[in-house]
Amino acid sequence: MANFIDRRLNAKNKSTVNRQRFIRRYKHQIKQSVEGAINKRGVTDISSGEDVSITKKDLSEPIFHRGKGGVRDQVHPGNDQFSPGDKIPRPQGGQGQGAGEGNASKDGEGNDDFVFSISKDEYLNILFEDLELPNLEKSQLDKLVEFKTVRSGYCAEGVPANIDIVKSLQGSIARRIAMTSSKRRKLTELQHALAKLTESPIDNTAEKQRLIKEIDELKAKIAKVPFIDSFDLRYRNYARQAVPTSKAVMFCLMDVSGSMDQATKDIAKRFYILLYLFLTKTYQSIDVVYIRHHTQAKEVDEQEFFYSQETGGTIASSALELMNQIIEQRYSDSKWNIYGAQASDGDNWADDSPYCRQLMEKQLMPKCRYFSYIEITKRAHQTLWQQYELVKKSTPHFAMAHIKSVEDIYPVFRELFSKKSAQAA
Repeated sequence: MANFIDRRLNAKNKSTVNRQRFIRRYKHQIKQSVEGAINKRGVTDISSGEDVSITKKDLSEPIFHRGKGGVRDQVHPGNDQFSPGDKIPRPQGGQGQGAGEGNASKDGEGNDDFVFSISKDEYLNILFEDLELPNLEKSQLDKLVEFKTVRSGYCAEGVPANIDIVKSLQGSIARRIAMTSSKRRKLTELQHALAKLTESPIDNTAEKQRLIKEIDELKAKIAKVPFIDSFDLRYRNYARQAVPTSKAVMFCLMDVSGSMDQATKDIAKRFYILLYLFLTKTYQSIDVVYIRHHTQAKEVDEQEFFYSQETGGTIASSALELMNQIIEQRYSDSKWNIYGAQASDGDNWADDSPYCRQLMEKQLMPKCRYFSYIEITKRAHQTLWQQYELVKKSTPHFAMAHIKSVEDIYPVFRELFSKKSAQAA
């Protein structure tokens, strides 16, 4: 059986399939590295690529090999320091580091880590895998577009993983028939002529030798036609196909009051940047409305939402009222899938929190497909959290989560936007 080995460089991304296969194979290790990296990044570089490190021991291939066989009894000697089964750690420094140029790995097992870089798209694909906007209804097929990969016939160029064996062999047969049909026809004629001369009683040795020579030459020419040629190869072609779904809008409500210190605001911004990257990566078009609030709420653009220094007291209901006004003016709930995400430290006026619950239950939740609330604080929950717990009991499409530190951002984000099928699994 012929083996095809792709030794080409990554011109025109022809080794993409091999790269995707590698990422799929070591998905667990890569995912752990990406999840760890997201907490170390700054707000501005959260969407760039990443260097992923995989320990060498995880790259070893399982193999079948001959064992010793049978039942064997062995006695392993020990001494006053070691017992059978003890592992001796690799000595630090000196000749114990091995003959190579690299250093021993930090786990002390003497295996160098395998490090490779993943691109921005690969990083985001892993980051937002199995996430979706919950309860998205595909009723308005005119704006929001998703993509899916579909088969798109065959092409003459591609990667070995996409070779279509049947189509390639059909091409090989057609080419060999076209190149040898005249020679085979002449070969048949010469073989018939040779058979007649052989049956004839007349001495025609010279003529028979000439025919035999021509027959041998024709057979040699036919045999030289290769069984398969690069011209015969056909590759399965894939294309991204747009799938229109529905219109959707995401409201981002952020508390910027004086109780939100810089570290808390940084966590809130990281959460919203993750949310923005997820929306723009997963969906081609979606409206995002930014609302900042302290005692007063204000609709702002992306730049002001993330970088404005304005601050003040806290009245959370002002943001909910403004969100409700914008929905009534611009985003009819009969035509739009409406989503909301609110981030706060929970510090709100005591008499305002029950009003927030009323706004949620009577005004916003009947119009929203999904609303998530994250409370960013290391303190005990306050009245806003307690009131929202009542909302959660009465409306299943309301979710709330607690973030204490930067390490909690990504797990909470995945928890809020995980696919229902993935949750069931």
